[in-house]
Amino acid sequence: MTEGNVDTIAEQPIFAAELVPYRSLGRKGFRILLMITGAVCAVHAAFFMATGAWPIGLFFGLDFLLLYGAFWLNYRAARAREEVIVSRTNLSIRKFTPSGRMTEHRFNPFWARFFVKRHDEIGIVSMQVAGQGKRTDVGSFLNPDDRESFARAFKGALATVKRRI
Repeated sequence: MTEGNVDTIAEQPIFAAELVPYRSLGRKGFRILLMITGAVCAVHAAFFMATGAWPIGLFFGLDFLLLYGAFWLNYRAARAREEVIVSRTNLSIRKFTPSGRMTEHRFNPFWARFFVKRHDEIGIVSMQVAGQGKRTDVGSFLNPDDRESFARAFKGALATVKRRI
């Protein structure tokens, strides 16, 4: 085996995960919700405007715009994601903001420590990776079930790396 092959094998990922926020309402459901809400608001606004209570009709339009704005912000926040890659020589955590900006945290997998904080009723409430004087949160936007699944798999990957010395 040549030295180049050894480096290539050492850099192959043992574990790779892309963490994304969960959203219970998909794009199609969002469109249907907006159509139904828009129709209800329009009917009520027309009724109140026809009866002379035009300010109330304007508030129905404002309600609809606020609902749309809240969902727009929610879906924009859902564009955040994290990529976690573990190889024999590197642990990389890339965090992408909703605007697309990326920050990368690198750790030596042999020295990296994985900390999990638990609550008796909720389960995992936070996860952090620390090493070489650095510390970063991982998967803060995940739901409790996904945190459990990720923590189990990530601990296993770190243990695998540390066993293969």
